This record gives sequence, C-alpha cells and structure tokens, in this order.
Amino acid sequence: MGERCEPIALKKHWSIELCGGTHVQRTGDIGLIHIVAESSVASGVRRIEALTGTTARLYLRQQDKRIYEIASFLKISPANLEERVRNLFNDRRKFEKELNNTRKNVVLNGKALQGRKGEITTININGISFMGGVLRNIAIRDLKTLVDSGKKQIKSGVVAFVSVSEDGKGSAVVGVTDDLINMLNAVDLVRIVSVVLGGQGGGGRPDMAQAGGSKGDKAEEAITALKAFLKG
Repeated sequence: MGERCEPIALKKHWSIELCGGTHVQRTGDIGLIHIVAESSVASGVRRIEALTGTTARLYLRQQDKRIYEIASFLKISPANLEERVRNLFNDRRKFEKELNNTRKNVVLNGKALQGRKGEITTININGISFMGGVLRNIAIRDLKTLVDSGKKQIKSGVVAFVSVSEDGKGSAVVGVTDDLINMLNAVDLVRIVSVVLGGQGGGGRPDMAQAGGSKGDKAEEAITALKAFLKG
C-alpha cells in the first residue's frame, strides 16, 4: 500500500508476521501467556484470546481458588476432582435412566394414575380403540416409548399422551397403528392437540407424531378434542 510496516520474526524462520502492535522490545518481555478462548471468525481463520503477564497470573490464581473451593465442598483433594466429577455425572445419568424406566413401568401398569383425573384409559370410538391420558414430567423421548408400548397393547387403534412439565408446558405424542394409517394420520391428529396446547402445529410420521405448547393446563382439553375428532 506504499506504507512501511515492521515484521516480527520468532526464531528466524519459525514464524514471521506483520507487526500488530506488541509494544515490547522482545517477545520475552510479554512473560506468561495463558490462552483462555479459541474460536472461528471466518472460514480458515481462527481467533485466539489470551491473558499475559500479571493479568494471566491473577486469572490462574482465581482458577486455582475455584478448584480448591469445589474440592473442599466435595471433601476430596484437588487431584481427585476430575475423577469425582466424572463419577457424579455417570451416577446422575444412571439414576435418571432408572427413574425414567420406573416412570414408564408405573405409567404402563396404570398404578400411578388410578383414581386420579387424567387416568390413562382405553375406550372404543366408532370402532377404533383409543388409549390416552395426561401424564406429569415425562420427557418427549419417553412419551414416544410409551406410545409405542401402547400401540402394541391395543394392537389396532390410536394412542395419545400429553405430558405436563413443571414449568407448565405441554408435550404431546400421538401414534397410529399400521393398519389404520391409510385412514388416520398421526401428524394430523397431533396438530389437533397442539392447537389446544397453544402450539404451532406438529410433525413426524403417519404412524407417530409429536407437538408441544405453552398451555399445559389445557392438556385434558387437548385429549378431549382428539376424542371428539375421532367421534366425527
């Protein structure tokens, strides 16, 4: 561009760059460098963020302090912190899996809902078996498993579950057995539920579809609307 610039060379030919403003006489003046972040800013371009000198030392001291505080809370030495955290994470995943399996078994046996509003029921609507009900705090992936199990139980028909989360949102899964998908589409059925739940439709396959909405308090009404549609 017709302007003069100053190159910076590290160990001769190891790295030669145009000066970006180091403000030091030599690289050794920079002292300690600690990289705190690395990211992509454009195709083929990486951004590295680092702290240097006194700021870097203060940052590392703060990190050490946090590690010792966490280790003290867990009543272990800092050297065993990583192993302890991994074990805690694995234990949590194990317990969550066991809890979900227990929920599924209880729900499918009907024990959790006996005598309560929202009990899972199986009825006949215009010659079509319908199993449905409102559940609590069941993840969407587990709802799908429940719907699959329900379809196997009724052999032929429609299965629909709505789960209400702790924050009041509703999640719904509707399944249609293979012998009925030529006359009933799970995507169409779940959209009926979604409208009542305040959702924006739904999606999936003809034999199984899911949807959600912010109005979990309308879960019973959503199941009722689906039954009304099947009645015609």
